[in-house]
Amino acid sequence: MKSDLLELLKMVNQRQDELVDLLSHLIRYKTPAPPARNTEDAQQFIANFLGERGFAIDKWDVYPGDPNVVGVLKGKRSQEYQSLIVNGHMDVAEVSETEEWEVDPFTPVVRDGVVIGRGASDMKGGLAGALFAIKLLHEAGIELPGDLTFQSVIGEEVGEAGTLECCKRGYTADFALVVDTSNLQIQGQGGVITGWVTVKSKQTHHDATRKSMIHAGGKLYGASAIEKMMKIMQGLQDLERHWSVMKSYPGYDPGTNTINPAVIEGGRHAAFIADECRLWITVHFYPNETHEQVVKEIEEHILHVAKADPWLRENPPTFEWGGSSMIVDRGEIFPSLEIDPEHQAIKTLMGCHESTLKEQPVVGVSPTVTDGGWFGDAGIPAAIYGPGELKHAHSINEQVSIQQLVDYTKVVLTFIYEWSHTKK
Repeated sequence: MKSDLLELLKMVNQRQDELVDLLSHLIRYKTPAPPARNTEDAQQFIANFLGERGFAIDKWDVYPGDPNVVGVLKGKRSQEYQSLIVNGHMDVAEVSETEEWEVDPFTPVVRDGVVIGRGASDMKGGLAGALFAIKLLHEAGIELPGDLTFQSVIGEEVGEAGTLECCKRGYTADFALVVDTSNLQIQGQGGVITGWVTVKSKQTHHDATRKSMIHAGGKLYGASAIEKMMKIMQGLQDLERHWSVMKSYPGYDPGTNTINPAVIEGGRHAAFIADECRLWITVHFYPNETHEQVVKEIEEHILHVAKADPWLRENPPTFEWGGSSMIVDRGEIFPSLEIDPEHQAIKTLMGCHESTLKEQPVVGVSPTVTDGGWFGDAGIPAAIYGPGELKHAHSINEQVSIQQLVDYTKVVLTFIYEWSHTKK
């Protein structure tokens, strides 16, 4: 059977034009998020592609117009051999009308060894390579011993966790490979959570009463929620600096765990003392931390800050964390993912990379976040491994190297084969 695999790897080289055509086809589907609700046709293509190759198809709407597609190919000896999930998202980054692309972002351009188009790097290249690997295995008549599940999900770009919905639906495996942008590095990731901090007065005051509340002799116990939020922001900065000194994780620069004050909203209009102020923050944390842990640290620290201020002591800040969509409820969670280099699947993936590309694999951490954390959160060992560089993701004239796409397809084909032939 190993000779069959070697022949398939040669086919990737010989038929790379088909691989590029498949990626180009995926790019032509306009699936930016926001606005989202636009993946139906693209996901139906995936469903048809997998169904024609023997996969049992499960397709359901996460949101109207945005369905998940899961294909399951049962192994011929499922009880004895390892199972695998291959996961990727169909949505791509939004495109502003002011962006100066060479051509329409959804009209792929192939030239100078790259494919240009929205999603080429993040992450339709990863989807195309994995699908092409499945196509070649099917054409060769190779029946995998272990189960293979392919997930094409929605919503990753705006925190709408299509992958979480797959986990909730009961899909699981011995290992999950997230084929998102990693420049062919085997990666874990930190996590992200967004939150709203709200400062609210129990009373409202006319703008003309300000003179009575800015000094002790004024006798009016009141304050501007906007000005009090400035104290909260200073407290967050102090905690952020503390984290940068007291916390670290291999592969990350000091201070990668950040608390970003992203959006501030407050006040009614100029005739009022601001009675409410809301701060939207984005918190990045390390792979060995959970969002519950960092939320607890932030709340405890800010409530201590509030106790040191006479007005905030009586009007303490409140917190809202996470959310299911940056579009629907303006919030998101991406759990962290810590990988174990000694895990059997990671060692197999490393071996496939080295044997196929004749180079040592890089095992590290992603500087961004992907859906990979949802697998870790569900107790499914996982890793990120895909083509494309982050500097091209979300960028004008987004692109992926054809050679890297070919290399990735070879590795993922080899890994699907090898892991499926690994006994439990």
